[in-house]
Amino acid sequence: MHFLRRRLPILLWLAVLAGFGAVILRTPVVTDLSACAPSERQQMLVDQFKEGIIARLVIVGIEGGDAAERARLSRALADTLRPQPEFLGVQNGSAEEQARDRSYFFENRYLLSPAVTPERYSEPGLRDAIAATLADIAGSAGMLIKQLLPRDPTGEVRELLAAFEGGEQPPSTEGVWSTRDGNRALLLLQTRAEGSDLEAQARAIAAVQGAFDALPERQAETRLLMTGTGVFSVQSRGLIQGEVRRLAIASLVLVVGLLWLVYRSWRLGFGTTMIGEAVDYAIYLFVQRPGPTAQRAFWRTLWLGLLTSVAGFLALLGSGFPGLVQLGLYSTAGLLAAVLVTRYVLPSLMPAQLPAIDLPRTGALLQRAVQLAPRLRGLLLLFVAGMLAVVALHADRIWNRSIAALNPVPRAAQQLDEELRRDLGASELRYLAVLTAPDAEQGLQQSERASRVLQALTREGLLAGHSAPSQVLPSRASQQVRQAALPEPTELQRRLAAALAGQPLKPERLQGFVTDAERNRTRPLLTRTDLDGTAAALLYDTLLVQRARDVLVLLPLRPVLREGEAALDLDRIDAALQAEGLAQATVIDLLAETNALFDSYLNEALVYSGLGCLAILAILLFMLRSPVRALRVALPLVCAVLGVTGALLLAGTALTILHLVGLLLVVAIGSNYALFFDSSNAAASPQEQRLTLISLVTANLTIVGSFGMLALSSVPVLTILGVTVGLGTMLALLFSAVLASPTPSPPVKLGL
Repeated sequence: MHFLRRRLPILLWLAVLAGFGAVILRTPVVTDLSACAPSERQQMLVDQFKEGIIARLVIVGIEGGDAAERARLSRALADTLRPQPEFLGVQNGSAEEQARDRSYFFENRYLLSPAVTPERYSEPGLRDAIAATLADIAGSAGMLIKQLLPRDPTGEVRELLAAFEGGEQPPSTEGVWSTRDGNRALLLLQTRAEGSDLEAQARAIAAVQGAFDALPERQAETRLLMTGTGVFSVQSRGLIQGEVRRLAIASLVLVVGLLWLVYRSWRLGFGTTMIGEAVDYAIYLFVQRPGPTAQRAFWRTLWLGLLTSVAGFLALLGSGFPGLVQLGLYSTAGLLAAVLVTRYVLPSLMPAQLPAIDLPRTGALLQRAVQLAPRLRGLLLLFVAGMLAVVALHADRIWNRSIAALNPVPRAAQQLDEELRRDLGASELRYLAVLTAPDAEQGLQQSERASRVLQALTREGLLAGHSAPSQVLPSRASQQVRQAALPEPTELQRRLAAALAGQPLKPERLQGFVTDAERNRTRPLLTRTDLDGTAAALLYDTLLVQRARDVLVLLPLRPVLREGEAALDLDRIDAALQAEGLAQATVIDLLAETNALFDSYLNEALVYSGLGCLAILAILLFMLRSPVRALRVALPLVCAVLGVTGALLLAGTALTILHLVGLLLVVAIGSNYALFFDSSNAAASPQEQRLTLISLVTANLTIVGSFGMLALSSVPVLTILGVTVGLGTMLALLFSAVLASPTPSPPVKLGL
């Protein structure tokens, strides 16, 4: 019976681990930003990163060799990738592509041109349109207009080109797209998978690289470059996984080695490390090994340490951000599980003859240091005053409210992305007008209405231009109206004769125009399949996104450049769209919205972290029954947080939300140090005092060592946590010793 009672906690622990393990294996991991987007507007922003034009584009560059070789490889790579299922579109600006595009727009110009109306094809309308075309022959595009005149006297091609005004075409070298200096060939790919599907994005990237490597007779000096949101996401995931794996191994070796020096037992050292973030609790138990008389005080202190640790994280459960709620719940559950295992499982696993841990010289040195530490209170006061001054001087720039601060992509890769996007004319993707509609037809109708508003703003000089899916595929309703506006051949010839009376241009020269107009009047309406094989297909698919319940319509806006800076009055554009009756239209600055999302996330984290700190202070006041003791426990944590904040600001680092998470960990870990110093009994034997100090220093060294490894990472996310927690926990231990009371404190009254 005694054996069963002793082993019951272990059996329950193993059963719980097995159950949770099964749950974890069946739980999908969400890697997108939707957990951090509480508002509809911000959720729309997240949709752009998941499904929109930003998420699915991959820009490919080929460099090395001469221009002819790069062009050959560009054509061969495009031909290889087009049939592959990972891609919806592949473009490289080849002559074949341009010929297909010209054919699509020219042959269907009377269905595509928004200028085709009954008034335009009346006698006066034809007279005015043809007169405008004849006048344009004297302009810079006169040669092209003169060639098109017999088949396009009304200038519908000119109208179509006007719809795309402000857009940039990539340069061309040897018949394919290239960078401005001609040293790289360029391709633009559209992946079939959403940007949030990293596995599919990784397969697409691997397919591009594999296809390039397999190209025949490829010169050795040529190489492939890729950039885009999906590329960055896959690279970042790989970089972070590699860094975590490398640093975890190094940290494991460091911590196990340190604990072996203390325990002189590989089994205890390795077993303690396996507890992970809660390594402190096991160290306190294994090193202090409280006897029967000291166990009650030991466990009371540990339980109180748990309460103060989780109080800050529990406060996050009230947040409106699912991401903050998950952080609070995850941290609370982990800390609670760690203490329960330390309390009920580890004692059953401890060997009957646990090797004595006594480092007399180290213990004596620590005791002497603790005795002298209170003499440093004056220096601590000066330190705190200095850090307060630093914080005050940086009051307007303490927090970095830009999400770019957490970008793990190397600067060289970011610069390459900027160069390739600029050469492709894709730099305008920062600004979007976004619409939603029940289906594609209504989405195209709304796109047409929005385009009329945006074209008017372009004529006023408020916009440089825009793109819309309806520019390449009008709605069925608009196509029907345009077909109805075209007269039958006999009537059109009669109106032409009347419109050209007295003009040098004779109706007989315009027979091609009559034939083309009749073909457009009687042909089936254009559908998405008519775009296959053209660049227009890529534009349409990226700007009109079919979702589960509706259609997302994106209209990228090209800002006016004033003194080299993009200028766009979003409020004016939004008001104009609303005035047109497009109540669902939303104008978004992706950069500003991303930063606003991050900013609101940070602000709410600050509020709930503050509430957590108040909860910690309330718990200390209630449990310790003494404001003085409560402040003595809380002050080292305040000083540590202030010290880390000031040090980072002095180093020129503005704080991010990850610094805040790191400071929460400092409070959670450091509260244990302060409580053990507060509850240490001056009547305890020198051996017991030494063991308490050794356990605190050992726990601190493992934390500092583990997070110190993260500080060496090249990934900003890991570096931030490493520096913040490593420095903060070290300061928390030091300040706890400096502010410790020299007199014994009464035991904590905790009914656990």
